[in-house]
Amino acid sequence: MSQPVGPAFADGLADALGFVLGGLAGWQAGRLFGLDVMADNAGTGATVGAWVLLLVGLGIGKWAAMQWRRRRR
Repeated sequence: MSQPVGPAFADGLADALGFVLGGLAGWQAGRLFGLDVMADNAGTGATVGAWVLLLVGLGIGKWAAMQWRRRRR
């Protein structure tokens, strides 16, 4: 329980960066396909598809951060 601050901070920073960068990648993938999360026509298939891509990007970013941490140890 008394883990040093440095490694704990690095783990938290890796998780946060993976989450944010994955979300940005998912958002940009949606924009590439012409889908917009912030569109005025909420509830349409295009908006739902944009949200799905965003959430998949978030998950992949978090997963990649976890893999990086596992390989680092």
